[in-house]
Amino acid sequence: MLVQSTNISKPKTILWHNTQVSTGIFKTPVAKAIFLGKNGIINDYVADKKVHGGTYKACYMFSADHYPYWKKMYPHLKWSWGMFGENLTIKDMNDTQIMVGDIYKIGEALVQVTQPREPCFKFGVKFESQKIIKQFVDYGYPGTYVKVLEKGLVSNNDNVKLVERPKKSLSVAQLYNLIFAKIKNQDLLKIAVDLEVLPQQKRDKLKGFII
Repeated sequence: MLVQSTNISKPKTILWHNTQVSTGIFKTPVAKAIFLGKNGIINDYVADKKVHGGTYKACYMFSADHYPYWKKMYPHLKWSWGMFGENLTIKDMNDTQIMVGDIYKIGEALVQVTQPREPCFKFGVKFESQKIIKQFVDYGYPGTYVKVLEKGLVSNNDNVKLVERPKKSLSVAQLYNLIFAKIKNQDLLKIAVDLEVLPQQKRDKLKGFII
């Protein structure tokens, strides 16, 4: 895997139910390296810090491999890297093979996979259709947030190298499907609630589905 594009955003105001809302989902590629800090990307705008940024969502990574699929779904949009609100567009990234708790070296930074991205209404506004939310959930490849263990610069074409993998975990795709499944796999739930890299609030919510 390698970094296809580094992306950041400036504040943008959108209209939602006749109310002006600020967002940082409109990310665009930058030619220079970006700095991954412990609580987020330096110079990248985060509007709602309750659901983005912070320790467990310091950086969002999405696979470049899925762009062709979504371009066919939404050909009328103006496409560029960062379209999904990701800070890092990663070539050859497969959510079925990325495990929650994995530690990767990317450029100068050391990051740990924490949880998949769950789409919200701002995602729908950007794609000019709220239908994208269900489509994104059904597609099953959400990309992942990471925790920054060691701060540092990340540039285009930097390698993404696996450093350490937990002995027992779920893939990003498995956890994503588990979160949205109407009937949740009990065996996977028991693994998920023991994932220490997941925020306690998320683990507690999943624990509530254990029978």
